[in-house]
Amino acid sequence: MTETHCNDRDGKVEEYLQLLQSLARELERAIRAISTNTLPDFEESVSNQQELSRRLAGLASGLNDLENPDRKAPPVTFEDGLMLQIQVASAALQSLNQRYGALIARSNRSVAMMVSLFNSFRGNLQEVSGTKPKLQTWSCQI
Repeated sequence: MTETHCNDRDGKVEEYLQLLQSLARELERAIRAISTNTLPDFEESVSNQQELSRRLAGLASGLNDLENPDRKAPPVTFEDGLMLQIQVASAALQSLNQRYGALIARSNRSVAMMVSLFNSFRGNLQEVSGTKPKLQTWSCQI
């Protein structure tokens, strides 16, 4: 039973690593889709990210339960190489996530500026909050 327990756990840890790597590829795909303005690819990538994240969360929960089912047994240690790969994949995923978050934030600001520009073309000028009311609009010089 202990050997089956370890084999099951090792398989789940390998699956966890594969899911981390897949999620990193999806983040890279989403970043490319944003930079190339390819909305269908971006939407599909976001959907894939959600599914991968759901599977990762479920797998992580299962691994925690599998590690110490009675909470009295000592934790099972992994092969050092596999843990190192998980740490590398996790660090790469965190870095990609930071870049992805920054790109999304920048895109949000760009969209807000475009909305403001289009509103000013329709004659909807917005006042900027502050002590003095100021009219804010976009203009182009040719």
